[in-house]
Amino acid sequence: MSRPTSRVLTLLELLQSGGTRTVAELADRLGVDGRTVRRYVNHLIDLDVPVESVRGRYGGYRLAPGYRLPPLMFTDDEALAVLLGLVAGPRAGTTTALTARETASAKLRRVLPGHIARRLEALLDTLAVTHRADGTADTPDGDILLTLADAAHHHRPVAIRYTDRAGRLSERRLHPYGIVAHAGHWYVTGVDARIGEDRTFRLDRIADARALPGSFEAPVGLDPAERVLSGFAAAEYRHEVSLRIHGTVGQIRAHLPAGIANLEECGPVPAGNRVAGRRGAGEQGAGEVVAGDPSAKERTGEDGSGERWLRVTLRAERLDWLPAVLAALDRPFVVERPDELRGLVTALADRLASSARRV
Repeated sequence: MSRPTSRVLTLLELLQSGGTRTVAELADRLGVDGRTVRRYVNHLIDLDVPVESVRGRYGGYRLAPGYRLPPLMFTDDEALAVLLGLVAGPRAGTTTALTARETASAKLRRVLPGHIARRLEALLDTLAVTHRADGTADTPDGDILLTLADAAHHHRPVAIRYTDRAGRLSERRLHPYGIVAHAGHWYVTGVDARIGEDRTFRLDRIADARALPGSFEAPVGLDPAERVLSGFAAAEYRHEVSLRIHGTVGQIRAHLPAGIANLEECGPVPAGNRVAGRRGAGEQGAGEVVAGDPSAKERTGEDGSGERWLRVTLRAERLDWLPAVLAALDRPFVVERPDELRGLVTALADRLASSARRV
């Protein structure tokens, strides 16, 4: 590419970054004089690029608002960052916006350099997105992410340096099974070869990753996302919660997803249990708080709707958020443990009842 042409493209890139650029600033960045800058601007205008001249003390040049930009010149890291945002970023928006996200991703993938495209395909092959970020999300180190994805794709071990949440640094030899993007964070899951146990690591806590010689066999039918979510639900926290909820799996999962709670079928609620807080409804079962009004069919789980009694277990550092979630479920439920949660549920019910009585 000839030097003047290269400078014209550099000028376009500077203008594409937004705002008004003074002639002096552009001349300094391009290494030319003001007259040459004006000549380059005219070249862009001849190519139908709408460059506007801004008069005044802080005047200069800018691109016209709303201009549809020609193909951008990304570095490898920039292209990867944009693609990761498109693939695993927040999912809010209209159907049109989501379609634009898909087409933009496809276009970028077609024009990536071969060595980056191959590593990206390995990432997409091993990536699972479980719950997209609703707000700010982590930006993983591109080289670490692609190294782990390539190792998972080709079943190669990797060495990583990892800092856990307590600040302890360790060296690990990992057999990576897959990459999981969940709620704004990135994880790699696999087997810690030194101890032979399943482990999940957050990518933003990995300082270095390098491929090692050799290979490993991944379990048949492995689901990395399920492994990560099950690990979240079983993580050690201050409180162990056990509930019985009458409903379908879908109804419960809408409020208590797999990353938070585990579900299993259980027997019906004993017939002696009644609705907590309803006067004259009878005595509650020992140590239980029952909300809702299960009918006889609901108590046996035979109402024909697919709804049944399910035991929900989870671990939580705090309990104050759970009563509102259980109320939003709008399904009969039983608090089996802990006692503290029973008290919080009863207190919420009393506040709601008190508010309903106010005139």
